[in-house]
Amino acid sequence: MRDTLQSIGFEQIRRFLPPAEDIRLGNDFLIVDVRSSYSGSFIDSPFHADAFLAIFCEKGGFDIEINLRKYHIEDNTVVLCIPGYILKVGQMGAGKTLSGRIVVLALSRQFISEINFDFSKLFESRIMFFYDPRIMVNKDQMLFCSKYFHLLKDILASDSSTKMESVKPLVESLLHVMAGIINDSSNASDSSLKGQQTRLNMLFERFMSLVSEYHTSERSMSFYADRLGMTPKYLSKLIKDVSGRSAPEWINAFVIQEAKSMLKYTDDSVKEIVFKLNFVSPSVFFKFFKAQTGMTPSEYRNS
Repeated sequence: MRDTLQSIGFEQIRRFLPPAEDIRLGNDFLIVDVRSSYSGSFIDSPFHADAFLAIFCEKGGFDIEINLRKYHIEDNTVVLCIPGYILKVGQMGAGKTLSGRIVVLALSRQFISEINFDFSKLFESRIMFFYDPRIMVNKDQMLFCSKYFHLLKDILASDSSTKMESVKPLVESLLHVMAGIINDSSNASDSSLKGQQTRLNMLFERFMSLVSEYHTSERSMSFYADRLGMTPKYLSKLIKDVSGRSAPEWINAFVIQEAKSMLKYTDDSVKEIVFKLNFVSPSVFFKFFKAQTGMTPSEYRNS
């Protein structure tokens, strides 16, 4: 058993997916093309994805949990996840198999930093994007994206000595296409409102990134508010406006997910978990866990 919530990179991402055709470019870029019929589970425990993931579901159906919220993914749906998100991919929908096609693109942090694309463009006019990372596209839009997949795979499968130089601008172009699809589907028509939404989106992105990185050691609002240059009360209000949850609720949710994972998927004693999650004492952890779940840590572990 592991001793903390797993963080997976390219090798693990590929291993956890169903049998498929995949091509990678070192530890920076991976494209996995799932075309065969498949039923069952993908990943049986939560994990941190140490990569930017774009999941294109052309046809099929599966369940995924992203940052403690459950979603069902069906035909012509795209899911975008940034590094640090907590993911859990479960069983296919009842009576369903993946009989069509799912393409997964994984970009490393290094790859993201080196391409010429402003990722905020993906989130403009999508104030609830981090609350619901699904993007519904039509069949023609999915087929258009599919042309990029074919070209990317051809480049990676070739003997070219300039694969990286060829792949980067192509990925940039695909991201611009996705940004256009997202923005075209937005209902926001007032430019001043659109600008406000973009600012709130970026604030929420920064907050979620901080929580993902520091939730095992920092739970105080003052820590996150200081990092974001605002008061704890104002930060909590803005996060509530964007996501429907206050900032403390998001922090607690990440801590609880981490605690649950450690209780279910590790051999750590409760004392060790208390230490790793930076609680001042077992009694404080017990009280926190019971308030959030309605069970004691031991009851949850044995459930």
